[in-house]
Amino acid sequence: MSAMRAWRTTGSPGGLELDRVAVPEPGDGEVLVHVEVCGICRTDLHVVDHEIPVHRPRVVPGHQAVGRVIAVGTGVQEPAVGTRVGVAWLRWTCGQCTFCRTGAENLCPRSQYTGWDADGGFAEYLTAPAAYVYTLPDSAPALGTAPLLCAGIIGFRALSRANLPPGGTLGIYGFGSSAHVTAQLARAGGARIFALTRGEQNRALARELGAAFVGTEAEEPPEPLDAAIVFAPAGELVPAALRATRSGGTVVLAGIEMSDIPSLPYADTLFRERDLRTVTANTRADGMRFLAVAQALGLQPAATAVPFDRLPDAIDDVRQGRARGSLVLQVAE
Repeated sequence: MSAMRAWRTTGSPGGLELDRVAVPEPGDGEVLVHVEVCGICRTDLHVVDHEIPVHRPRVVPGHQAVGRVIAVGTGVQEPAVGTRVGVAWLRWTCGQCTFCRTGAENLCPRSQYTGWDADGGFAEYLTAPAAYVYTLPDSAPALGTAPLLCAGIIGFRALSRANLPPGGTLGIYGFGSSAHVTAQLARAGGARIFALTRGEQNRALARELGAAFVGTEAEEPPEPLDAAIVFAPAGELVPAALRATRSGGTVVLAGIEMSDIPSLPYADTLFRERDLRTVTANTRADGMRFLAVAQALGLQPAATAVPFDRLPDAIDDVRQGRARGSLVLQVAE
């Protein structure tokens, strides 16, 4: 076990190359995970395309990894060797700043992230701090669990910030990996879903999942929204979402990156006590709560397995809006 296959970014935006690199060793407080699968997230596209700043040159992206602990570093008691775990986006926080001490570790200014600050799950093995991985049951299906580790957790946090009333109408702008899991979660709570998205594949999936209205991103919903979540990284959708939201409603921006937002004419967007909120990563508490809810509800992402050597094609499918639901890289042979 001296070398492994790994996909790494290149010095040029959009570049990915398959390499053979040394298997990492777990440091103090870390575990070594043998990766089964790793979900493909739009954030991975942002890392590959350098749409967010480069934190680690030639990094191995991927932050929705399901695998098994095969070695532990000094000081690790749990999870033990043999435990099945999920490795997610949030990798480390300082534990000392005001945000960490008040339960908002997602806002820690020194926070680090899997597949951005440290090598991630588009490889056969990865290391992660033991305190930041999630223990998974052996029975959890790898393909259906991987998308929950970021797409699901971020959608859960976005929904919690949306102030959606019981039985309310939720507008979802963009219907990709995170959105389609969030729609299932919201519907389980009694919400009606209005999906506005590009791509007939995405619109078809929204219909399959019981959306009350499905249209393009340019269409106006048939009635005012109680809340809206903008998953698409398109700033021009923000004014439209605000106009579609009733007085006192909330619009949440769920992406890590977004194109510039056009001007917001005060009278017909923000006025009448409409709230505009954002989501920044997640806390470990978010992850634990969501995974428990997902298991209780039996949430089933629409997940498609991608062969390991087809990762660049899958990333391009996300880039071009051709992906349906969630794509998951099959890492283990």
